[in-house]
Amino acid sequence: MIELQTQLAVFLENRPGMLARVGDALSKARINIYALSTSDTVDHIVIRMVVSDSRKALAIFEEHGTLVVADDVLMIEGDNQPGTLARISDALALAKINIEYLYFATPPHAKKGLMVLRVSNAKKALKVLNS
Repeated sequence: MIELQTQLAVFLENRPGMLARVGDALSKARINIYALSTSDTVDHIVIRMVVSDSRKALAIFEEHGTLVVADDVLMIEGDNQPGTLARISDALALAKINIEYLYFATPPHAKKGLMVLRVSNAKKALKVLNS
């Protein structure tokens, strides 16, 4: 399964409780988190996430005056075996599509895993990977 999804990048102060507040707000709105990654700097944290209702989540963050950016990403459910990342990245490289960043996690004994890729051209990458 390969889908084009909307990823939200939420910019918050880097202090205790901020991720909890995000989780609480999404939970109250009955929005499920499919994928999440964080990165930090000295004074802020960037939370990148793919959720079940990106429009509703975007509205919630904007209501609270939170800086949030929406981007297209690829969400790929792939086989949990050696070579999966190589096949995907090789196909994109041949099509001259840059992988700007990606994140994934898979339990060791799971047959499938979930990968989120931010690429230079998401729509073209979707076509390349689905062919």
